Amino acid sequence: MAVAKLQRDLYAAVKADPVLRKYPVWSISENGAERDNVGLQFLVIPPGADTLMPAGTRYADFANVHNYIYHPNAPFPADNKTWDAADPTSACKVDGLYGNYGVTWAKHFRGYSEADLLKLPRVTTETGCTIDKNVTEDLHALNLLSLYLAQFKRGYSYTSVYLLRDRTDEGGNQAFGFYRPDYTPRKAALYLHNLTTVLADSGSIRQPGRLAYAIPDQPATVHDMLLQASDGTFQLVVWGERVQGEDTVTVNLGSTHASVKVYDPTVGTEPVESHSDIDLLKVALSNHPLVIVIPADAGRTDR
Repeated sequence: MAVAKLQRDLYAAVKADPVLRKYPVWSISENGAERDNVGLQFLVIPPGADTLMPAGTRYADFANVHNYIYHPNAPFPADNKTWDAADPTSACKVDGLYGNYGVTWAKHFRGYSEADLLKLPRVTTETGCTIDKNVTEDLHALNLLSLYLAQFKRGYSYTSVYLLRDRTDEGGNQAFGFYRPDYTPRKAALYLHNLTTVLADSGSIRQPGRLAYAIPDQPATVHDMLLQASDGTFQLVVWGERVQGEDTVTVNLGSTHASVKVYDPTVGTEPVESHSDIDLLKVALSNHPLVIVIPADAGRTDR
């Protein structure tokens, strides 16, 4: 109850402040541990929720989770590891949105329906994975690359990964970091730097265009996300989440494009493939993303 009242009062204070009111308030994390049904599994307690705090109590604008991709319920590497961790429904095997805002994991208090969870504004203030006997440095790097993409594609407005550099001030396994304790980069730092370098853009676009692409017979372990840079360049990110093997898919680009380049962040920041005058692109996807770049003046389809 004390936590509920604090969060209620924090929300009210922020929204009453002329400067702070424009900023969203995020909920507490791990409210799935709620011992009494004070309604922290809601952003705003709805009528009929039968909670200890009254209906209409406002706690936050965004749900907040710590959905680490390895969890006692899903401790080993698996296909679609980060995709499943970002799943807002009961299909999520880790400590995700459903276990904190759907049905709380400690006492099973009812919160939002699965349909409502799909639309619930959400952020992650802590996630990631550690290098251990099951997770190599390479898998750690690949997981973190896919994690950012899966979170964004599945509706998370903000994702914070634990940790930039390994901690040295506490015991236990401290191999979460993009950087080792001596500040040397792990593969995760190099891969992420390559991805953000390829996607980097300091501007914005007023009216995004459309690329009429399709991936016929798309396997369950292949995911895609279309981005567009401020100069109109399309950046189609496609990634696989397979522990073993690969899926070969054909990307239908919707029309013939004069220039298409493919980047692989596990290799570097230069194209690994360049194509001219193509409308179909065959790619092999295993455990990391590729970025397909199509300049705006190279046969863009706006429809």
